[in-house]
Amino acid sequence: MGTTQQHPPSDLGPESGGSGVVGGGSVYAAPPPTAPEASSNTDGGRPGMRRLALGSASGVVPLARDFTRQALYDWGWMPAPTADRRAAAEDVLLVVSELVTNACLHAEGPEELRVSLDAKVLRLEVEDRGPGQPAPRTPHRAGRPGGHGMFIVQRLCLDWGVVRSPDRPGKTVWAELAAPA
Repeated sequence: MGTTQQHPPSDLGPESGGSGVVGGGSVYAAPPPTAPEASSNTDGGRPGMRRLALGSASGVVPLARDFTRQALYDWGWMPAPTADRRAAAEDVLLVVSELVTNACLHAEGPEELRVSLDAKVLRLEVEDRGPGQPAPRTPHRAGRPGGHGMFIVQRLCLDWGVVRSPDRPGKTVWAELAAPA
């Protein structure tokens, strides 16, 4: 079940009580291409945070989806007993695909994916190396190829935004989705 929000992305995002690394997190060394580093419970031992290093991995979009799917299973979102719950899980996987694809196409590639669950909100963060600013294509034109990723993110998410760190290049693009009722 997706939600529709028609507002521009914010710069910092809602205060989440420390529910995710935002802008000032540690930089992790990129893993070898054949064995990307996936870790859980690496953010102060909290069970609701997962990290996946993507820096030099190949096939990062399916890798990110599989990693996120496993987190959803571990957190009880999947297997989903109802159509609404299945739709919520599919929305999360679609947003992960769009954020990682956007980093691949427009931001010199993704460095890390972070997935966190805090109460009833699931937060996705994709750290990349690019200087650009993601934005939904405006006006949105159905049937026109390409450029729909951030429009999809905007339509499915409660909120999304960009965080930049002054001490390193790139940015973190984050998105939050509501947990199914």
